[in-house]
Amino acid sequence: MSESIIETSRAFFEEIVKPILAEHFPEITAVTAFGLFGYGSEALGLDDDYSRDHHWGVRIDALLPGSVTAVQQQAIMQTVSANLPESYRGHSLYAAHLAGAGLALDTLPGFLERTIGLQRAPQTHVEWLHVPEEDITHVINGEVWHDESGEFTAVRQTLQQYYPEPVRLRRIAHWCRYFSGMGSYALKRAILRDNPYYANITFSRAVKWAIQLAFMLERTYYPYDKWIMAPFAQLPRLAAPLKRLVDEAVELSTPWERKLELLNEMSDVLDHFMVADGVIEPHPKFAVSPTSGYRLLEHAYAELIKKLPDDLKPVIPVWEQVHWESFHSQFVDGVAMAAWDEALQLKPVNGER
Repeated sequence: MSESIIETSRAFFEEIVKPILAEHFPEITAVTAFGLFGYGSEALGLDDDYSRDHHWGVRIDALLPGSVTAVQQQAIMQTVSANLPESYRGHSLYAAHLAGAGLALDTLPGFLERTIGLQRAPQTHVEWLHVPEEDITHVINGEVWHDESGEFTAVRQTLQQYYPEPVRLRRIAHWCRYFSGMGSYALKRAILRDNPYYANITFSRAVKWAIQLAFMLERTYYPYDKWIMAPFAQLPRLAAPLKRLVDEAVELSTPWERKLELLNEMSDVLDHFMVADGVIEPHPKFAVSPTSGYRLLEHAYAELIKKLPDDLKPVIPVWEQVHWESFHSQFVDGVAMAAWDEALQLKPVNGER
């Protein structure tokens, strides 16, 4: 079995790049975190042959202190690039993740603000609720190979402990409300009204929320949607009862009535584990309404909201990659259109312009 790009990148750092940095920039190296983490399927260990057509290759992510200037960063890049071989273990160093060196320089405050929206680990429950789960994975994934100051490692360790319990319960409540009220209930109404457009939209969202709830009940962060199924299948308790339901539900050949039944079964599974874990109290079996469907998880939503601290009840959890999108919009604004199209693999047909 060939080594992963993380393994290759780690060896590249230890054998080639770290000695260059230690010789020319010892003080900065001593306060910089190096590894492979952040964005990209390779940081999750989920890259495949399709990953290699853009932003893939030998890669070292480096988080510098905020005090390091742009001039110093440029000097680091120039020095490292000037001392590199053309390739390393069969990987070209001039077609890697970044231009030339395979070295991605960033500042720790900048990286954290783009991912979790803060320049440090969250400290209050409200701050935790404003951190998207998908983006926490970009801080704690991959590997850190060198972090003498321990600053980045400390942030990772705080986040790896998962959300504080009141925050987890607020998030579970929110997802229960969405799965039930905007998922299974909405799908029932779409079927009754013969509205396939809305049925498709609300069904897909409901399946997504059910899977994400499973991660919350396991106290495990879920990644971006594209990569969620692999770790979902590894969940120790909820994968077995839920995955078979999800697999059948998302088949295009599964009729809408059966899809709704499967959402109801997912409700029962999630409800069972919430009761078993003491997240909600035991309750009687509820009937399915012929017009509203099975709004079981909204029972859990109300119970959870009522037991939360008052300061958390009105706070809506942040989800999706809002902090990243703020940065990305500014980044794209500074990229030439031709370079942007090339990164998107958009090539003119027959050389036309």
